[in-house]
Amino acid sequence: MTGQGLQTTAGGGATPTGGAALDAVRALMHSGRQGEANRALADLEPRLAADAGGLQAAGEIHLANARFADAVRCYRRAAGLAPTDPRALYNLAAALVATGDLGEAESLLDRVIALDSADADAFYNRSVLRRWTPSQNHVPELQAAAARAQRPEAEAALCYALAKEFEDLGEHDAAWDWLARGAARRRGLLSYRVEADLETMAQIAAVFDADLMGRAKASPDASGPIFVLGLPRSGTTLVDRILCTHSRVESLGEISDFALSLVRTVGPAVDKGDLVARSGRMDFPALGRAYRDSLEAYDRKAAFLIDKTPANYLYIGLIALSLPGARIVHVRRDPMDNGYALLKTLFRTGCPYSYSQSDLGRYIGAYHRLMAHWRRVLPGRMVEIDYEDLIEDQEGESRRLIASLGLDWEPSLLDFHANPAPAATASAAQVRRPVYRDSLGLWRRYATQLQPLAESLAAQGVL
Repeated sequence: MTGQGLQTTAGGGATPTGGAALDAVRALMHSGRQGEANRALADLEPRLAADAGGLQAAGEIHLANARFADAVRCYRRAAGLAPTDPRALYNLAAALVATGDLGEAESLLDRVIALDSADADAFYNRSVLRRWTPSQNHVPELQAAAARAQRPEAEAALCYALAKEFEDLGEHDAAWDWLARGAARRRGLLSYRVEADLETMAQIAAVFDADLMGRAKASPDASGPIFVLGLPRSGTTLVDRILCTHSRVESLGEISDFALSLVRTVGPAVDKGDLVARSGRMDFPALGRAYRDSLEAYDRKAAFLIDKTPANYLYIGLIALSLPGARIVHVRRDPMDNGYALLKTLFRTGCPYSYSQSDLGRYIGAYHRLMAHWRRVLPGRMVEIDYEDLIEDQEGESRRLIASLGLDWEPSLLDFHANPAPAATASAAQVRRPVYRDSLGLWRRYATQLQPLAESLAAQGVL
């Protein structure tokens, strides 16, 4: 799964009986041969029928390939073989969150915590499954767990869980205190420098200038990829759910295929700067073919496949040059609400800028500058949706979006929350609900505490 969703973990215990074969499947995946990897895994799976560790490894591969039903099948079998193994139960819970079986996932996480009271990730992931009330919450249990936490990463997860549950209870001062403590612990574990990301975004704008982007010609296909992108926590999952409720559209979720296709097509690069420089003079049609080939390996039948990877906003120039038939949907959100939503989310792998208001403000500013650049050099190439407008006028904005993509309107699009399709993101629980206004302006409850972020954004002209 991606960095934003509920994470699975590798199975413990003995080495899986299919260890070498599983490594071969992973090697096929890493080389971009996902179709072969899927076939090899299908052939291997019967040999793993009595191997809990091997089944967990197979489930992890299925999740990476957005094959959620297959992942649930493997994890459920593994949990049946090892009913007291917290890792087996946790991994099944992770897959069930993606498929929308939140009640069973919560019960499984309860069992994980009963078996291993030091599993901070299980505590955190249970806390974000739904809203808690004064009569039903885990605050005392979480506080006790935080007091005995031995590792900074475990303490961080428990702090984020407490911040979430205190916010649900309307105790915003307590929520902020725990969030600030958790973010400080998490930031202290990272060697991240926001300056490197700022330099990369500035270099992208310089390389993909007006002259180069003048070569990009839009010619929407009768079918093709739809990129839904923007900052994480901006509403991309909501837009994705609305779109994939359409009868001709299916979502692949957050995948890494475009970035991986780029790396494979460009070839070895010395560093990130070298990769950006070389990408500006690469064989763009070859990149488009490599990406389309990678999507075929998912074996989906819908005419339109959604790639809902937020960070693809870095590659909008390459998408336009290599995939003239692609649709690009950019989701925007009030920068303070977006910033607070990022700050209060514990990401496992990704968004390292989200644990410090200083880093966060500078990163959001750079993102806004890059998006302004794409608008200048690719006028009219993107469909832009504002999260707030979508919340206030769901039908009107949904109709505009669908028409902009050249699709016919279907009334079922208004009932996106009933869509049974998987959702493996940090918003997996929220998108099972109808449109709600709870998060609009939520940052204002912490206006004093978020003053450093507001001042940073204002100084950059974002506010």
